[in-house]
Amino acid sequence: MKKLLHIKTFGVALLAVVLLGAANGEAAYDIDVTHSTLGFAVKHLGVGTTRGAFTDYTGVIEFNPEDYSTFSADVTIQATSIDTKVEARDNHLRNADFFDVEKYPTITFTSTRLEKRGAGAVIVGDLTIKDVTKTLTIPVTVSGPITSPFGGRVIGIAGQTIINRQDFNVSWSKNLDNGGLVVDDMVELIIEIEAQKK
Repeated sequence: MKKLLHIKTFGVALLAVVLLGAANGEAAYDIDVTHSTLGFAVKHLGVGTTRGAFTDYTGVIEFNPEDYSTFSADVTIQATSIDTKVEARDNHLRNADFFDVEKYPTITFTSTRLEKRGAGAVIVGDLTIKDVTKTLTIPVTVSGPITSPFGGRVIGIAGQTIINRQDFNVSWSKNLDNGGLVVDDMVELIIEIEAQKK
């Protein structure tokens, strides 16, 4: 009888925690790939900019607008989905000169925290490309949650940061006569995420 009472008490307590979390605005959101962009931009020949994106990825975001300490984000990108609108270039990016997608099929990002910074915020987390993991700090704007016309709850996260691709062993390039590079080492990452409450 005492054991049964203990189980019931635990169940009630667990339900209270779940309901309290819901009341406080805690929620899990799935990234909506059809309304999101995980893109990049890199200088080419020192004069132009090549842009692209990854088109196949999944991610879950935990977000409570009242308590940023509960935030988490886990994103998995299929490296082979890189798309710069030029097939020959995309195939080169997939091979061992760059992402080596056969050996390293996924790119991952796992957040460690979300911090308010002035009018905006920063996401701190670990980016893994190939066999290298580096901690990034990404300035972002977090929007929502709002209720869409279709009834779901939606949030948005937008931001940019710059990484050195050499840090992740994405290393191919050639030197130019003027001392520049065919493909610059510094790559801008562009994040435009829309996520729907589960």
